[in-house]
Amino acid sequence: MNWQTLGFFFATAFVLSMTPGPNMLLAMSLGLRYGIRRAAWGGLGMCVALTTMATLSVLGLGALLAASEPAFQAVKWAGVAYLTWLGIAAWRAPVPDGSPRATAAAAAEEAPAHRLFLRGLLVAFSNPKALVFMAALFPQFIDPAAPLMPQLVALVAIMVVIEFGWIMAYATGGNSIGARLTSGSAARTLNRLTGGLMIGAGGLLALARRL
Repeated sequence: MNWQTLGFFFATAFVLSMTPGPNMLLAMSLGLRYGIRRAAWGGLGMCVALTTMATLSVLGLGALLAASEPAFQAVKWAGVAYLTWLGIAAWRAPVPDGSPRATAAAAAEEAPAHRLFLRGLLVAFSNPKALVFMAALFPQFIDPAAPLMPQLVALVAIMVVIEFGWIMAYATGGNSIGARLTSGSAARTLNRLTGGLMIGAGGLLALARRL
């Protein structure tokens, strides 16, 4: 692949990744509730899922979801249900006594790193449009006359690095919001902001359509 093709793909992936969607809203909610470092575990889960989905798109699963409305809808609504459940659980989470940071520390104990990783993994997997999109996007940047695997590795690596960068940017924004919640009702506000973000992510996913 030439540098011009890689540069164009970089610009395309950069703009697409910055758009708010389920992954980015999850990242913001994790940063808001748990802080930047713990949000990174959710980001790693999302990136592992994206790498897996890119591989599946090459194997034809993306084309299958694009062709099958029932399969697309089944995956989509399972994801909507999961995101909505996460949002309701966060909204209704008990509010312990203490400062917002003490609340965040208590929440971190309830959600260890492996659970945040799994949450990111499941949320990314719950978006079938991403799989369909990758199946349609990658061929536009691949030279059929050149070896396929090195090109796919380069494209997926660029996509994952950009995605993780935006995930951490959204998580940092969420963490900044959480740091400003210093009133007595801050813990409840924190829960409701987190829950609202997740329910909003479910709403965005519910609007997803096949390409």
